[in-house]
This record gives sequence, C-alpha cells and structure tokens, in this order.
Amino acid sequence: MVGAAWLLVGCVALFTAHTLVNATRWLRRLPTAAAADPVGEPVAVLLPLRDEADRVGPCLRSLLAQRGVPRLRIVVLDDGSTDGTADVVRAVAGADARVRLVTGAPPPAGWLGKPHACQQLADQAGPAATVLVFVDADVVLAPHAVAAAVAELRAASATLLSPYPRIVAESAGERLVQPLLQWLWLTFLPLRAMERSPRPSLAAAGGQLLVVDRAGYRRAGGHAAVRDRILEDVELARAVKRSGGRIALADGSPVADCRMYGSWTELRDGYSKSLWASFGSPVAAAAVVLLLLLGYAAPPLVLVAGLVVGDASIAFAGAAGYLLGVAGRIVSARATGGRGWPDAFAHPLSVALLGWLTARSYRLRSSGRLTWRGRPVR
Repeated sequence: MVGAAWLLVGCVALFTAHTLVNATRWLRRLPTAAAADPVGEPVAVLLPLRDEADRVGPCLRSLLAQRGVPRLRIVVLDDGSTDGTADVVRAVAGADARVRLVTGAPPPAGWLGKPHACQQLADQAGPAATVLVFVDADVVLAPHAVAAAVAELRAASATLLSPYPRIVAESAGERLVQPLLQWLWLTFLPLRAMERSPRPSLAAAGGQLLVVDRAGYRRAGGHAAVRDRILEDVELARAVKRSGGRIALADGSPVADCRMYGSWTELRDGYSKSLWASFGSPVAAAAVVLLLLLGYAAPPLVLVAGLVVGDASIAFAGAAGYLLGVAGRIVSARATGGRGWPDAFAHPLSVALLGWLTARSYRLRSSGRLTWRGRPVR
C-alpha cells in the first residue's frame, strides 16, 4: 500500500509540474489595451441567443463599446426565444448601424441547436468579414477584447484561437466545479504540442469565445461539419486541424468574463448535457474518472488512514498528494484569473463531484432523458 501511495504521489507531482510549465511558459496571453493595435480588417462578431433576456444586455453593451476595430459588424441571432430576448437586443442596440438582428430557423433533422445557430450567423456575417468572432451571451468583454483577440489570432498564425474567459463563480457549486475547466487542460494538455501537432485528437477549445479566420472556417466545413456534435467547439477545432489549419489557446481572463451558470441546477444540467461526449466511450470515461479520483480525491483518505493505523509513511504520502493537487489548482487559478484561496483546498471534493456529474451524464443519455434549453440532446 505504501508503494502504491507514493507512486500516485509521483504522478500527481509530474502533472502539477506540467501545469506550472503550461501556465508560465506555453500559455498565450492576449495583448493589453495599450499593446493592442487597431485591427484594419473587417470583423464580424456573432452572437447566438436562445432565451437570454436576463444575460444579453451586459454582453451586447460590451460589444458596442469595442475599440480598435473600425470595421466591426455585430450579427445577433434570436434562436426561437420565448422570453423577450429580441426586445432586449433592440432596446440595447437602438439605432446602431453595426448591429443586425436576425430570426433563426428551427434546426433541421440531424442538427443540434447551437451548431445550427452558429452556422446561420456565419452565413449572415456579410461578404467582407475576414474574421469571425463567436461570443456567448454570458460573456462580457473589455473594450479592447476583440482587437486583442484578432491580433493574437494573426500573431499565432492560427486558423482558430480560443481565448478562455475568466470564469466567474459565485455559488458554492460553481466554485467547486467551474475552476476545473481551466485546470483540466492546463494539467493534462501539452499546449505547444497541441498547436504544432496536426492530430485532430489533440485539440481543445471553449465555445464561449472563439476567433476564427473565415477562409479557414470555410475550408473546415464550418459548423455544418459539426452539426450533430454536443461539444461543437472542440469538434470545430478538430475539423480545422483535419482541413490543414492550426489552432491555439490563450488566457482571455484579462479581457473577458463569463458566468456560465447562475445556479446549481443550471450547472448540473449543463455538465450532464455534455460530459458524456468528452471521453469517447463509457469505458474511457470510467478509466479517466477512476484515475482522477485516485490521484486527487483519495489522498486525504490515505492521510486519515495513515493517522488511524499509526503509519507515518502512509500519512505523509496522503498529505503530499493532497498538497500537490492543491498546488496545481492554485497555479491554474492564478494563470487564468480564478480564485485560488481558499477554493483550491476543496480540490478533492471538486474532483469527486466531477465524477458524479460524469456518471449522471451517462445515465441520462442512456435513458434518453438529456435535454437542453427545451430541446432533446441526441
């Protein structure tokens, strides 16, 4: 038992070291307001909405306040909202000629709602736009965010750039689960290898804010290529790689905030909707969750077991594993604008909760009961 405990500690130490290297050496940073040059090319910001009346106001106002993008066009798509979303858009946009509001068509057979909305927006972007910026309604941008993101897209010679926003977490459930988004890819994804490798399997992206070269988007097939994918953001990144394009990730926390879910119920259902699609198969999911639990949730239990049986070596291994996991979480939080103290010390509980959400996602999918925004997820 002692040998196995120390083996796990060694693995956690390696992953924490990888988190540190990613965060300090390989993670791209968007230019600051002072360093962001004006963007000369035409840019279309695309905003899909479905029942977002309580969220779209701050998002749209931040888009209207963008600076450094003189040839900016904002296309908003109302995807069958029933809560007055379109009225809020009209009230906020007023007579601003940069904004166009379109009414979305229902998704045809074989399409999920989000990819269909995004494809309609891309089709409505206008012939001049050379860069497409997809933004979710729960994102609020700093005034130079679009200019900085487009500049980084070009500086990275990338087809698709995913600048991860700062994830705003207020409730206890959000603070436990949401920081895992950045922690997972900083810990387990080799960022520079991901950028350089043509392998579609080595890809990551966050749909809250995506910046895409339009010509490369078309070569990849656009969102039509991922029409039936629940993780359309990651699948779009893979489609870009398959078409010969490059992808890149960046820390977008200085220029973008995002509160994805406003309650535990929303968070639980949002993760249940998509976690089943993250692993490839139930067997792979079980293996990954088991390893996460052993590496990050078990150490406190090992510590307690060592204290109970009076074995200092076991107790020390448990303490070391726990503190290394906490350290990785703190590094991730500091690199992405998150809260390290005191939330990181609940990291074992966060990982256990992720395991429960994954099991729930597979259970609901197998029973055909997955829905999102009033639409079935198949």
